[in-house]
Amino acid sequence: MLKSKTFLKKTRAGGVMKIVREHYLRDDIGCGAPGCAACGGAHEGPVLEPQPLDPASSLCPQPHYLLPDTNVLLHQIDVLEDPAIRNVIVLQTVLQEVRNRSAPVYKRIRDVTNNQEKHFYTFTNEHHRETYVEQQQGENSNDRNDRAIRVAAKWYNEHLKKMSAENQLQVIFITNDRKNKEKAIEEGIPAFTCEEYVKSLTANPELIDRLACLSDEGVSLSLFYFVFAKHGRGIKNRKEGERVPTVAQRVMNLTNICEDTGWIPDLTQWVKDLIILQGLKNLNRAVHEDIVAVELLPKNQWVAPSSVVLHDEGQNEDDVEKEEERERILKTAVNEKMLKPTGRVVGIIKRNWRPYCGMLSKSDIKESRRHLFTPADKRIPRIRIETRQASTLEGRRIIVSIDGWPRNSRYPNGHFVKNLGEVGDKETETEVLLLEHDVPHQPFSQAVLSFLPKMPWSITEKDMKNREDLRHLCVCSVDPPGCTDIDDALHCRELENGDLEVGVHIADVSHFIRPGNALDQESARRGTTVYLCEKRIDMVPELLSSNLCSLRSNVDRLAFSCIWEMNHNAEILKTRFTKSVINSKASLTYAEAQMRIDSAAMNDSITTSLRGLNKLAKILKKRRIEKGALTLSSPEVRFHMDSETHDPIDLQTKELRETNSMVEEFMLLANISVAKKIHEEFSEHALLRKHPAPPPSNYEILVKAAKSKNLEIKTDTAKALADSLDRVDSPIFPYLNTLLRILATRCMMQAVYFCSGMDNDFHHYGLASPIYTHFTSPIRRYADIIVHRLLAVAIGADCTYPELTDKHKLADLCKNLNFRHKMAQYAQRASVAFHTQLFFKSKGIVSEEAYILFVRKNAIVVLIPKYGLEGTVFFEEKDKPKPRLIYDDEIPGISVPTDTSNMDNSEPERKKKKLQK
Repeated sequence: MLKSKTFLKKTRAGGVMKIVREHYLRDDIGCGAPGCAACGGAHEGPVLEPQPLDPASSLCPQPHYLLPDTNVLLHQIDVLEDPAIRNVIVLQTVLQEVRNRSAPVYKRIRDVTNNQEKHFYTFTNEHHRETYVEQQQGENSNDRNDRAIRVAAKWYNEHLKKMSAENQLQVIFITNDRKNKEKAIEEGIPAFTCEEYVKSLTANPELIDRLACLSDEGVSLSLFYFVFAKHGRGIKNRKEGERVPTVAQRVMNLTNICEDTGWIPDLTQWVKDLIILQGLKNLNRAVHEDIVAVELLPKNQWVAPSSVVLHDEGQNEDDVEKEEERERILKTAVNEKMLKPTGRVVGIIKRNWRPYCGMLSKSDIKESRRHLFTPADKRIPRIRIETRQASTLEGRRIIVSIDGWPRNSRYPNGHFVKNLGEVGDKETETEVLLLEHDVPHQPFSQAVLSFLPKMPWSITEKDMKNREDLRHLCVCSVDPPGCTDIDDALHCRELENGDLEVGVHIADVSHFIRPGNALDQESARRGTTVYLCEKRIDMVPELLSSNLCSLRSNVDRLAFSCIWEMNHNAEILKTRFTKSVINSKASLTYAEAQMRIDSAAMNDSITTSLRGLNKLAKILKKRRIEKGALTLSSPEVRFHMDSETHDPIDLQTKELRETNSMVEEFMLLANISVAKKIHEEFSEHALLRKHPAPPPSNYEILVKAAKSKNLEIKTDTAKALADSLDRVDSPIFPYLNTLLRILATRCMMQAVYFCSGMDNDFHHYGLASPIYTHFTSPIRRYADIIVHRLLAVAIGADCTYPELTDKHKLADLCKNLNFRHKMAQYAQRASVAFHTQLFFKSKGIVSEEAYILFVRKNAIVVLIPKYGLEGTVFFEEKDKPKPRLIYDDEIPGISVPTDTSNMDNSEPERKKKKLQK
């Protein structure tokens, strides 16, 4: 049966276009109940159970299926994910609404429907002849969808009666909409709210804790008018002195729970700085990463960033005196030059809440069901939850979701989601840091694994097409000990004309991961491999990362090669790119490669190649630094693990050798060469990487620190900064140069991926390069896979596909890659911090030299170089506990050591972090 929809659409030119869409209705769509004679009994994918016995409900004791509406799926997804809830019918109408309103919930419900043990069935009611409903005149889309859900529920109950006379199966409609429930009952449909149904499950009382506590909350924006320029680039038509709200993203201050900044995209001329939001009143129930409307306050109400470190001590929310005291402490007497634009949140545009990991702070009131939850992320306020499991959950890591934030409450309300495990347990804490940093770490699905090559695998004639045989070259790899995902190898040889041929050979991962399949989609979603202290979360399955793509010695491997002809002064004469086959002659560690270079007794072909590479690398590095490339610093540590317990037994700062720099230089050179090539061929669609120059205000802490030692740091250009740092020398304070370089690292912006057709500024500040990309690590970075595909098309070795030349889709991909890269860095640092704490757990009191980085009114921030530790030491006050070191790992995402890889200043950074799985 065919129906058509006709509607009018206004064009950009101002005309009117008539659009007709055909809508097909069918009779052969199954209901999902196995053995249903009316449907023919044929169903694809997971189906419902024939006689569901669990969960046992006191409201509906007979076997039944559940049919939830859209709001139940959106707000009670934690309940639906519980193993106790099975046999749920998810309507197409509901699924489409969820998809439009919440991508994260949509993904979660799709995962549940794909889990055969859950017996969730997706029913395409919009294409079933008996359940499709048309929108009536005067009926809005929400009312139409509610009616469609009721029609489907009624049809199901009538349809299931046809299965057999003895059949007692019912479909229970679950809705929290009072009017929708009343209409359903009037129409003879069994209907309950989610709370009513969950409380009726007497065998599963723990489910009540997972119910979302919904309440009306929010701030009306009806009094404010937003006038945006085209493409949303700021506010226009603003009268002098008028305080117009603007849209900002709340970015929580990491030391003060009551201080915040609002980040405004595309700042206009009248607001040239971040807006300070100081005090709980001005934060107005906004949570970190919420999109908010901010009103800029008059200049006489502007404040300076507080120099006091505050933490939420969990006092009673009715204690007004303490609250006023905290507000007073935040305000610091300063001169007018230190004042910053200050504002207040006047509305929440979009909530960006997520499930939060943390610990339960049990109430002092006996038998109380209301308790406070303290998130692991200090940027998130405490959350009030109701639970009957407080005694069980105390001392455990748990997950909690926020449901709402009432106007009269100091804390938001939420509900318990999951018990992760005991606090301090390695597996539990690792799970917490992965969840907190949104690192995808589930095992690869069978759909993904189905696209892997069948074993045993070997190179075929088809693989050799458009590929050069370089197996005769003396190629070798240089990596950390135990590295299994070797994605780069090098060679250097002298040519007959006296010049040198240098090659960088990169694993050809794009040969195995083809565009658009499940393996490609999963790799794009993960974005990057995450290296923790004792485990690795792979971007691609292990068969590729540690075997078929890994450039191990003495086996044939597919590669993508960048080959230069150079003179002995490291000047490039020719550059060519080719897909290739190589056979690495040696898999060396940095120490082994250094030993070969330094040993006068070794003169074999591999050693000769390494010496040639090292000599050229020194010239390349010197030339790069002369152009203004920055050499910064970060304290990095290496753990030695117990072979049985896998606990850290020793901790020391990492040692860097010449061979580290050698590999780094050629990886940087390959990335720059490839960036130039793909931009020449795809000026609008090249995936590049840039490092923006920091604004002058970023350098204030560095300049101030140097000035305290009577030193001048110039920050006009990268070259000026590099030269200033090189001149820093203090015989009485040898660590001063390193300390200033660490501070300079903190001043840097984050390097980001971008599409060349969507940006004009390609410059990489840290490397002093006009253009740059990532080509050399496709096993661990999805960006490199895209670059490989672009380069393969550019040299005629592969075909293009639509998404590769769609700059808008590439821009969206870059957004995800930037997020995943940032989260991976934060997760890695949090892992280092956690293992550092494990190391000190059994050490007792240790005395070490520390350096003061920052001075606050009530605390100092110190760095302990030997262990790469940074933390806050609070000053002792009367009637207060003695000061203790607050490690920065207690603030996820900020724990040091700070990594210079955010500037790509250290391309093979993953080589310092790789561990054998």
